Formats: sequence, C-alpha cells, structure tokens
Amino acid sequence: MSRRLLKSTALTGAMTLVSRVSGLIRDMVFASLIGAGATVAADAFYVAFRIPNFLRRIFGEGALSQAFVPVFAEYRTRATPAETRLFLDHVTGVLAVTLFVVTLIGVVAAPILVTVLAPGFLVDTQKFELTVAMLRIVFPYLLFISLVALAAGVLNAHGRFGAAAFTPVLLNLSLIGAALWLAPRLDEPVVGLAWGVFIAGVVQLAFQLPFLMRIGMLPRPRLGFRDAGVVRVVRLMAPAIFGVSVAQVNLLVNMVLASFLVTGSVSWLYYSDRLMEFPLGVFGIALATVILPSLSHKHVNASHEEFSHLLDWALRWVFIIGVPATAALMVLAGPMLATLFYFGKFTAGDVEMSAQALVAFSLGLLGFILVKVLAPGFYARQDTKTPMRVGVIALVANIALSIVLVFPLAHVGLALAISLAAFVNAGLLFRLLRRADVYRALPGWTSFLLRIALATAIMAGVLLWGAGALDTWLSAPPLARVVRLAFWITVGLLVYGAALLIGGVRPAHLKLKQV
Repeated sequence: MSRRLLKSTALTGAMTLVSRVSGLIRDMVFASLIGAGATVAADAFYVAFRIPNFLRRIFGEGALSQAFVPVFAEYRTRATPAETRLFLDHVTGVLAVTLFVVTLIGVVAAPILVTVLAPGFLVDTQKFELTVAMLRIVFPYLLFISLVALAAGVLNAHGRFGAAAFTPVLLNLSLIGAALWLAPRLDEPVVGLAWGVFIAGVVQLAFQLPFLMRIGMLPRPRLGFRDAGVVRVVRLMAPAIFGVSVAQVNLLVNMVLASFLVTGSVSWLYYSDRLMEFPLGVFGIALATVILPSLSHKHVNASHEEFSHLLDWALRWVFIIGVPATAALMVLAGPMLATLFYFGKFTAGDVEMSAQALVAFSLGLLGFILVKVLAPGFYARQDTKTPMRVGVIALVANIALSIVLVFPLAHVGLALAISLAAFVNAGLLFRLLRRADVYRALPGWTSFLLRIALATAIMAGVLLWGAGALDTWLSAPPLARVVRLAFWITVGLLVYGAALLIGGVRPAHLKLKQV
C-alpha cells in the first residue's frame, strides 16, 4: 500500500514537475515580453489572468475534486456500473449548464469584477480598460477547466493520475506559443496572452477525452438537477469552494490592496508566488491528490485506524520535504529570481522586490502544504463545512494582518500576511482532526522532527555560504547563473540527504503502518 501510494505520488509529482517547469519557462517568456515594474501591460494581464487562474485552482485542485471524488468513490463501491455512469452523466450536464451561465455573466460583468478586485486601477483608464478587455477573453477558461477537473477526478478515482497531472502543461505550452507567435502580430501584444488562455482551455479538455474513453467513463451530459448524487456533490461543493481555496482568496484580497501600491507590486507578488508554488504543486498538491481517493475508500469501508495511519504517513512526508524546501527558497530567493527572470524588461529592481516577497511567501510554504494534506481528512468523510469554517477564520486573519503589515512593509507585508494565515488554517485543521479522534499520531514524531530540523539547518548554512551576494548573480551572464544555481541546488539536496542519513532517518520511518 505504502509503495503504491508513493509510486502514485511520485508519478503525479513528476507530471506536476513538468508542468511547473513549463510554467517557469512561460513566466520567463512573460518577463521578457511585458516585464514587471512600471508597465501597465504587466499589471493588467496579471490581474486578468489571476481571476480564471484563481478559479482553476478552486475547481481544478479544490472544491470540485474534493466534493466529487468521495461521492464517486462511494458509487463505485456500492452502486452498479450503470448507476455510476448515470451519476457521472448527470454531474457533467449540470456542471456544464451552470458554468455556461456563470461564464456568460462573468464576461458581461467584467468591468464590475475588475472594479471590485483591482479598484486601484480606476485611476488609470488605460490599465482598467485593458484589464477588462483581457478578462472577457480569458473568463470562458472557467467553463473548460471545470470540466477538465471533473475528468481528472474520474481518472484519479480509477488510479490514473498521470494524464490529469500532465494537463496543466498544455496551458503553459499554449501561453508560450501565444507569447512567441500571436502577441507580436497584435497592436497590443499582451492581448495575445489572453487568447492563449482561452485556447488552452479547449486543448486541455480535448486531451482528457481519450483517457476517459479508455476506462469506459466518457460522460454523455444529461441534466439531472434532482439526481441524489448530484445534490450531494453540490451540497458538499458549496462550502468546499471556500474551505479549500482560502489561500487563493487571500491572494485575491492582497491583489486588491496591491493595486493601490506602486505599479509593479502586483507583478512582484505574482512572480514570487509562482516560485513558492513550485514545491507546493510538485509535492503538496500531488500528495493531496493521491491520498484523497484512498482516504475516501477507507472511510466508506469504515477503516478508521488505517485512515489515521494514512494521514500520519502523509504528514511525515510533508515535514521531510516541506521544511528543507522552505529554507532553500528563503536562502536562494534572489538567485532563483535572477536566474529565471532577469532579462528583457525584467529589471534588477524587479528581482530585488520579488525576492523580498518570495522570502515572505516561503515562510508559509509548510503551512500551505499542511492545509493541502489535512483538508482531505475532512473531505474524504464528506465533511466540507468544517474546512469552510476554518477557512473563514483564516481569511479574516489574513485581511487583518494584511491591513496591519501593508503600511510598514508594502507588498512584502501582503505576502507575509498570507503565510501567517496559512499556519492559522493548518493549525486549526490539525487541532480539529485530533479533537475528533480522526487522526492519532504514531510514536516517534519528536525525534523525527529534530533530525529534520538539524539536517535543514546544515543544508541552509551551506547554501547561505555558497549563494553569496545577489549582486554577483545579477552581474553574471545568464548561462553562468543557470549552471551556478543548478550546482547549489544539487549540493543542497546531497547535503540534506546525507545529514538525514547520518542523523538516523531511515526509509522505515516513512513507511505506511499496516493494521
């Protein structure tokens, strides 16, 4: 069981790694094309793109999957194949019609959305109108990506994780193609990127269909608003939309505040957030995606002790990877941004400002990953209301912290507020799982955490010594920066691994305990 879950996590993580790498290449192209500081096009695009991207993370990696997968797992266990396929047909039909209406409203109400989410843009007519125009192009992406998320949930429930994890690569390839081919042919080049988002939605949905056909689960959409399974999914999904997307809601709140700061603030937060999400996506989301179907299956079969052991196994992996990733991001923030984005219209000042935000975001990385892993402990039991309530508390905490920190720290304060709110979210989820006796920690956690902390401290010290001053990275040629960064990342991994082994951490500490 442990080996199968680890293999599935590795596969999903590998596909997500390909997606994140292609995403970094995409952002490198963006940085060269539209830059960050003092450019109207950059801030306008990132606000317009943030809205459907926010919805993608809710539906693609959040509420829809968390609500649909447990119900679908129950159908596969207790219902006939015909009943399961009918349920899938009804869910698809209801989702498609509902989202078509929502998309239509979003396109018509684009000026209102921009006014609400980026009110600071109202003082700059050009920036406001450009943002509205691009939002109308990208908003239909919501319809396509939500159907993609549904397909991914079906594939994941059947143990087919690779195709769903690879799908985001197509978004990045579409955007890279739009930036290199379409954008130069338009009067306003940045609008080409918006069309790239639209095209990506169509391509991603088409990519999933053959894989659904292969497992005999290609849906035939039918309206079934009164279907008992559909009603349950909708009821679970409503609170899950908020509960699972608190980090994204926090980013939107901070985008509103950042729109009042100097031009470039939105973009600095965007680039730093992208790098922070690299380990979050490669590991945190991959692990959460893999354990949800297994947790759902154990809940349906009333395997309570195995449920707790699976959560414990996942949490051990969170700490052994999340803690060193946090330290490495903080130490290498400047070098990574300089290596990936310092060319074209992306200036040395942009690197420095983005690096400050990345350090603040990095502080919350462990909290973000913990939320991704702890939330399925509720969703697998078809409890979406508890994470929603916790999410409300975390959101209020983020808003309060943002208002307090934005004045002395500007955009860095907004990033720090999100990080602190992530730990509020994770801490409350953990406490409630313990209180309900859903999760019982297995022995050995204290020594395990001490060994991870020591190994991380050694690795961070080596990286801090090796990285040197940011000026040396900015003055180096691009290829030299790439080689140097790759070298020190490799050294950091080797030092951390060796320190763990010397400290006594063994593969047995990471095996799933069998009942």
